[in-house]
Amino acid sequence: MSKRFSANGSEERMKTTSRKTKLCCLSSFLRSLRTVDYFDVMKRWQPVSESSLNRILQAAEEAWQSGDPQQAIEQLDRASRLAPADYRILLRLGQIYGFCYDYVSAEKSFEKALRIAPNKNEMLAAVARHSTDFADHKLAELYFQRSTERDDVKPETLVRLAELYEHLHRVEEASSLIERALQSDAAHPLALLARARLERQAGHLEESERLLRSVLITTDRETKIRGYYELGLVLDGQKRYDEAMSTFLEAKAMLRVEAAPLIEPFKALRARLTRMQSSISAGMFQRWFDASPALQPPRRLALLCGHPRSGTTLLEQVLDSHPDITSVEETNIFTTYAYNPLARRAEGGPLMLEVLESAAHSALNQSRQNYFSTVELHLGRSIGHRMLIDKNPSFNFFIPAYVRVFPEVKILAALRDPRDVCLSCFMQPIIPLSQRSTAYLSISDTVEEYVATMAIWRTLKPLLQHRSLEVHYEDLVGDLEAVSRRTLGFLGVSWDERVMHFDAHARTKRVRSPTYADVTKPISTRAMGRWRNYQKYLEPHLEKLDPFLKAFGYAD
Repeated sequence: MSKRFSANGSEERMKTTSRKTKLCCLSSFLRSLRTVDYFDVMKRWQPVSESSLNRILQAAEEAWQSGDPQQAIEQLDRASRLAPADYRILLRLGQIYGFCYDYVSAEKSFEKALRIAPNKNEMLAAVARHSTDFADHKLAELYFQRSTERDDVKPETLVRLAELYEHLHRVEEASSLIERALQSDAAHPLALLARARLERQAGHLEESERLLRSVLITTDRETKIRGYYELGLVLDGQKRYDEAMSTFLEAKAMLRVEAAPLIEPFKALRARLTRMQSSISAGMFQRWFDASPALQPPRRLALLCGHPRSGTTLLEQVLDSHPDITSVEETNIFTTYAYNPLARRAEGGPLMLEVLESAAHSALNQSRQNYFSTVELHLGRSIGHRMLIDKNPSFNFFIPAYVRVFPEVKILAALRDPRDVCLSCFMQPIIPLSQRSTAYLSISDTVEEYVATMAIWRTLKPLLQHRSLEVHYEDLVGDLEAVSRRTLGFLGVSWDERVMHFDAHARTKRVRSPTYADVTKPISTRAMGRWRNYQKYLEPHLEKLDPFLKAFGYAD
């Protein structure tokens, strides 16, 4: 077959930040175990050789990298039984359980690690950070609170809990923790950054700028980069657009130093996506739609995709406020539990479309079951008969896989003026840097990334027949009720007045998106046409966006 879109490592490539973090943590973890002190401790507890333990830990690493988390868990569990004195194995085991959405098992592993860890406060902070990474805010809050109750709590831990409260819209509690951190260290850069962010969100731009100028003298590289991004937003709010652009470029310049190893792999991925576009066909989609009777039971599922900063978070929160809808936000559940098992069944590292074409109905039904059971594990509740919205911006390339596993799926594509999208992506902090986020190091690269991502949508849209709906951000903020009614009708869900009060609903939950603060406020048009403030910087690249401006109805 002529397909050239590789299935191997798809989760790693498109969820680069989370996967890179996981793999780096695991690699560092493995290196930390290979120390003389560690094995001196181990020999007093368990007669296991260094080479034997290393082989087990290496097997866990290989399983994790290949997208087989269950095998990684089994290997780490075995290592823990052989080395019961080492809390680091238990910590990593709990972390992987968390990434697999088994929060109960994660907590059990963490508690075991805490019982034997020599430094309880450091362990509590580490467990809290891991819980934040795998998005269990309840567990993260529990461990952060336990850490903050100790006399030796560090300012950074106080700030991390404050950031969690900020995302949970508990601003007063967040502010109190930041003040406590600053009382401990008045010049703590992370605490000053957090205070500046709260001041900006409250509209106190001059005070925010004053604090950020103090942050920028820090020697901590990551905090300094975040400070530049935050200052850029403050200057933008003050209509000092040229200064804002210069500040964003300062942050980009610091990030570009570490970008080189990530750029080429991302370009290679983009090339494979382009080749996939030429391989997919209407006949292929039709065969998958026709297979629907063999894939049971029917599921109520919609994929919300499009492009980052296109209004996906706003649309998700509007829909999630409906009692007959529940949403899951930017997880790797589909790739890990629905698609990857299909790829592992195929021999010889086949390409994505080959995997989908050759998948047996029995395997597809298992993927369907795996996906929904894992989503329920993540949500902590049964979905029942409700419509599930899987929000994954820029997941356009995975639409064929969703259609193959769930031929009944509906596709919602969020659209927004491409010029505003590109500007917003460029202004968005990208810490830590990943393969995908290297596309936002310049306006030129940002535009190219937008073109590549949305070209896939333009290719796939006609193949979906009546199963897709484009929702324009500007229409949604201009007439919330009309667009909500149309979208609910497309999803087969009746009207409910509660969607008009989505902001109140959003304040009751943690929103992971960078726009977490915006969606807790009533509808506003202030973000529309923002690109005009930076038109001279976008002007050289508008020709590339022109086909999309015309196709999506934004041509001037």
